[in-house]
Amino acid sequence: MTIDAFIDALPKVELHVHLIGSASVDTVLELSRRHPGNGVPTSEEELRRFYTFTDFPHFARVYRAVNSLVRDPEDVATLVLGLAKDLAGQGGRYAELQVTPYAHHLVGMPMREVTQALDLAARRSLDDHGVEMAYIFDIPGEYGEEAARITVEHALQEPPAALVGFGIGGIEQEREKYRDAYRDAFSAARAAGLHSVPHGGEMSGPETIWETIEGYGAERIGHGINCLSDPRLVAHLRETRLPLDVCPTSNVCTGQVPDLAAHPLPRMLEEGLYVTLNSDDPPMFATTLAGEYRAAARTFGFGVQELAQLARNAVNASYLGEDRKQALLKEIDDLA
Repeated sequence: MTIDAFIDALPKVELHVHLIGSASVDTVLELSRRHPGNGVPTSEEELRRFYTFTDFPHFARVYRAVNSLVRDPEDVATLVLGLAKDLAGQGGRYAELQVTPYAHHLVGMPMREVTQALDLAARRSLDDHGVEMAYIFDIPGEYGEEAARITVEHALQEPPAALVGFGIGGIEQEREKYRDAYRDAFSAARAAGLHSVPHGGEMSGPETIWETIEGYGAERIGHGINCLSDPRLVAHLRETRLPLDVCPTSNVCTGQVPDLAAHPLPRMLEEGLYVTLNSDDPPMFATTLAGEYRAAARTFGFGVQELAQLARNAVNASYLGEDRKQALLKEIDDLA
C-alpha cells in the first residue's frame, strides 16, 4: 500500500476546526446565493478566485465575508453539514467543531434556534455522511466580558446535545486585559461539566500556554507550537500528557512559521509531547485534514507508523465515548 493509499484509508478525527473557517467554496456559493448583494461572488468561477489563499490579510477578508453570510440558524446548519460532507470524503469519522455563539448573538440569532440548528445538523451529519459531530463553544478573545458572558450563557442555558467543550480563540495578546472574566467563564463551564479546550501559544509565547493551564484548567490546547522555548513548560506538557492540537498549514498561512519545513511538529514529537494533527480553517488555507497527513508525510518523512500514531492520538484526545474510541483505534491498528 502506498502512503497516499494509507492516508486515504486511515480513519481520521478532527479536533481543531472552526465553523466559519470550515466553509468550502460549494458551501459559500450556496450561502452567497441565499443572501445575494453582500459583496461575496455568486458565480463559482469568481468565488474560487476570491477564495484562493494569497496572504493573511486576504484570509481575514475572506473569513469576514463568509461570516457576513451566516445570518440565521439555517445558515449555521448549512455550514455544519458542509463540513460533514467534506470530512466524509477524506476518511473523517468524528469532529469537534468550534462554534462562536457571540458571532451569532451579534446578528440577533436566538440561542434556542442556534441550538436547534446545531442539534439537527449533528443528526444529519451522522445519518447522511457517517460523520459524528460534537461542538466546542469558544470565546473570541479580543471581545472581552460581554463575549465571555454570552458564550457561557449559551453553553449553560441552551447547549446543543453534542456540546463537549469550552474554548477561547482570537488574538491571544488581547486576553490579559480580560483575564478575570475569562477565568470566571472557564470556571463556570468546567463546573457544568464541559471540557476546557482553549487556544494558546499560536501567535504568542509560552505565557499564554501557561495561562490556559493555570487560569483556564486546559485539558487540551489548540496549537501550542510556541511551547518549545520554555523547557519547564515542555517538561510539564510531557509529564501531564496534555494534548496539543497542531495545525501546520494554518501556522504557515498565518505567518507563525515561514514554511512547513520549519514547522516545530517533528521537534515536538521528539520532545515526547502529545500532538494531534488538524486543519483549523481548511478551505481557506487550501488544505484538508487528509492533506495535513499528506503534508506531514511529504515534508517530515513520516511513514505509516508515525501517521497512525498521530491518528491514534487524535482519537484518544477526543471526547468520544470509550466504545467509539476503541472501535476507531482497532480500525487504525488493523490498517497499520
